[in-house]
This record gives sequence, C-alpha cells and structure tokens, in this order.
Amino acid sequence: MTSGNNGASAPEDDDPFGYLYADGQANGAQPPSGGGYGYGYPNSVNRTRSVGQRQYGQQQAPAAPNGPYGQVPQQPGQSGYTQPSAHYAAPETFPGGAPTSQQPMPGYSGGGGRSGGPNTKGLLIGAIAVVAAVVIGIGIAMAGGDDNDKAGDSGASSTPSTSQSSEPSASSSGDADAKELPKIDAKALNLGTGVTTASDVEGATADGGVYVSGLNQTGASVTWNVSGIPKSGTYTLFAHYSTADEDQSMTLTVNGKEFGSKVNFGNFAHAKDGDFAKGWTKTYVWPSLNKGTNTISVSCQDGDKCNILLDQFWLKAGQVKN
Repeated sequence: MTSGNNGASAPEDDDPFGYLYADGQANGAQPPSGGGYGYGYPNSVNRTRSVGQRQYGQQQAPAAPNGPYGQVPQQPGQSGYTQPSAHYAAPETFPGGAPTSQQPMPGYSGGGGRSGGPNTKGLLIGAIAVVAAVVIGIGIAMAGGDDNDKAGDSGASSTPSTSQSSEPSASSSGDADAKELPKIDAKALNLGTGVTTASDVEGATADGGVYVSGLNQTGASVTWNVSGIPKSGTYTLFAHYSTADEDQSMTLTVNGKEFGSKVNFGNFAHAKDGDFAKGWTKTYVWPSLNKGTNTISVSCQDGDKCNILLDQFWLKAGQVKN
C-alpha cells in the first residue's frame, strides 16, 4: 500500500499566515481571497458569504407538519411561542409517561413514615438516659459534699486554721486546760528577806487588793512553788505589777536555774514617777516547766532594777501573749 496525497500538509500543519513566511510560500501558501475564512494553503476550506446574506433571529418555517425533533409546529394566526401548540401535551398525559405524583425518596415508607431514617425512639431513650445519668451524678456529688462538710466540721474543733490566733479562745477545748493551770495572789507567795505585803496603793487585782512590796533591794525575792503542771513543755508565766517612770527588769529562776533573760517589768502604762496607782500592767516570759511541781522565783540581783509592786502570777500552756 502506498501513501496518498492528502494535500500540501496535514491539517494540524496548516498555518493561516503561512503565506507570510518563506517556507509557507515554498509549500504553495497564498493570501486569502474573497473575504473567506480558508487557510492560505492549497485545497484548504474557503467558505465565503456575501455581507447581509445570512439572517439572524428570523422565524424559520417548518419543513413539514411534523418538523424536526424539538420544533413545535405553529398554527395559522400564531407567532412564536406566545401560545401553546394544540399538538403539545405534558409527558405524564401519554400512556407510560412520567408519573403525576411525586415519588417518595428512598428510605421513606408510605404514610409519611421513615423506614431507613434515624430511630426517633432510640434517640429519645438515649436523651432520657443522659438526663438520668446527670441527675444521679449531681445527687452523688451533693451527698459526697455533705460528707466532706461533716468531716471538715469535725476536724475544725481539733485543728486551728491559719487565721486563728495561737492563743486558746474562750470557747476552745484547750482553754479548759489553761483555766485549770495554777494562779497565785501576792499573799500566798513565799516572801524573801525584807519583802512584805501591803494594800495601800489602789489598782491591785489580787484578793483584797494585796500586793508585794520591798522588792527594790538586792537579794529581795518572791517564790512560787507551783504544782499541777499537766506535762513538761513550754508555758507562759504572766505577772501583774505596777511601776512608775523607768522600765524595770529582774531575774527569773526556774527550778534552781536562772532563766536566759531578765523579766521585763516595763512602764507600759506610762505612769509618772511615783504614781504607782496609775502604773498597773502585766508582763510575760516563756519558761520551760516539768510535769508536776516546779519552783519559780523572781529576785533582785546586782544590776537589776526592781522598783515594782507585784500582786499576781498565773500560767498558760504554750507561748502566748494574752
């Protein structure tokens, strides 16, 4: 089989502007003529039409009563599609045509029910189960909160919070032990050499307003033999006294051993010199005591300032200030 001649070149090689190039002219390309649309190569299609020959937008008359498919024949006196043709009928009016009613979507059953959709009963049951679980959880949480509150209430009386004072309150159970700790008035103290009791200066809180005087000399002392200490540990020893003008300081001895620092009998009431009736106040120290009986002495030693009137001693457990 020999190849045929299909023209100057393959269609894809046709160049409408080939006549402008040397290789196109060598292949016989010529400028287009007659205002057509053909390519510049020989045997190329060249369809020409005079200007105004083709009409657009005009109604074409049907070739026959039953024209081409899709073209509706017109009746006399009708123009365009302003009125429906007598030969036209809806597809559903023909036998075997399209159904007139809307078909149900897949997954739906007759009567408006749904055969393949979500199970509404299952959703309702699931929602009820969730609500029930939430209610039960809330009930359990509230019951647990009540138990915790009860536990917290039971522990509040035994463990003070950080906002509570270290001093036992009047309503605490520990205060009962503090009240049971010993207390002594001036007239029950053991008095050293040169020390006496008096009641001339008003303001003493001891029974009968009695206080100890004569402590402002070296070697003077008062001693308290205290018993009933519940356990060994640190206690607070309070002293009620009066002084005027200068601050005073004396020596404390506990069970035969001198305390590490002097007892500060300061003029906290700011009484003027000699006005002992206005100088009543209190002071404290924190000695360590043994369980049972202890001996506590306050004395005037060399270098001490001892111009005070003393009327009471008392103890509290622990290191407190009031």
